[in-house]
Amino acid sequence: MSDCLFCRMVSGEIAPDVVRETDRTLAFRDVNPQAPTHVLVIPKEHHATVGAVAAADPQLAAELLGAAQAVAEQEGLGTADSPEPGWRLVTNSGPQAGQSVHHVHLHVLGGRGMTWPPG
Repeated sequence: MSDCLFCRMVSGEIAPDVVRETDRTLAFRDVNPQAPTHVLVIPKEHHATVGAVAAADPQLAAELLGAAQAVAEQEGLGTADSPEPGWRLVTNSGPQAGQSVHHVHLHVLGGRGMTWPPG
């Protein structure tokens, strides 16, 4: 999709700060980080929401979760066996949830304590 920011990154038209890439996923640093570590994980194939990718390609949805775990480990946020110090995985699905780029993306956040609810 030529008007999709993340599709333009996948195509190379826009160069993100890539931290990890596979045949089907791309992970890059957020340009407006909300934590010391803030990496976005996207599928290279366009799917508007997490529900859309889960319905169309469950294997790709699983690959996104695996890519998020790999990013967390690479960034020193914890491993699958030892989640210390810890990290947060966030995705927004649809405009009422705050999704501003309509290409599914997972936010990997860490590097500081995070409480919920914020504040």
